[in-house]
Amino acid sequence: MQRVVMVTGGFGTLGRAVGRVFADNGWKVALIDKAPAPEGASAEQLHASWWRGGVELTDLDAARAAFSATVEQLGKLDALVNIAGGFRWETLADGSLETWDLMYQMNVRTAATASKAALDYLAVGAHGGRIVNIGAGAALKAGMGMGAYTASKSGVMRLTEALAEEFKDRSITVNAILPGIIDTPQNRNDMPDADFSRWVRPEEIANVILFLASEAASGVTGALIPVTGRT
Repeated sequence: MQRVVMVTGGFGTLGRAVGRVFADNGWKVALIDKAPAPEGASAEQLHASWWRGGVELTDLDAARAAFSATVEQLGKLDALVNIAGGFRWETLADGSLETWDLMYQMNVRTAATASKAALDYLAVGAHGGRIVNIGAGAALKAGMGMGAYTASKSGVMRLTEALAEEFKDRSITVNAILPGIIDTPQNRNDMPDADFSRWVRPEEIANVILFLASEAASGVTGALIPVTGRT
């Protein structure tokens, strides 16, 4: 039976790349996002067997409803990839303290909520369950204007470690990717003078996530893995 992966933040550049890589490797893919589903998108375009937009992933009831619908449609859930999140560059002096709350909600709360919602379904099969989170290489040492963002991504990293310990005896592994600057249209637009060839491509991140979701990675849990290209 085909394995099934749920990708949160599934309509973004990285989410769609992850869905494509998993689908190309024989998985059934479910995509959910707070954003509306792309208008007129087909299963072939999204590389997904099921998708839903407008899901508020800070709300546990909404998350549980989305996971329940996924399992009803696709039969089971083997892996969860928590990509939903956001970024703000803002100094403390000139910014708002509300940004710190926003970054927590977008990056930490969404990952915790989706992980809790997934627990009803993960690890039922022979391969056990997999959770892969997205931290940030920048969270290892924050720069100016990165306080709120990197604090929240540090929270994702600590969440990853804590859940890895919590779920060890439930046959669920929990790991995180720490990307460098990702080669996305938005980042190219924001940094037009950068050397894009040094950035990590979404597909490179997706391939590492695919490995972590595989049986070959059954002994890997609590890992924080940098995937940074040449930055």
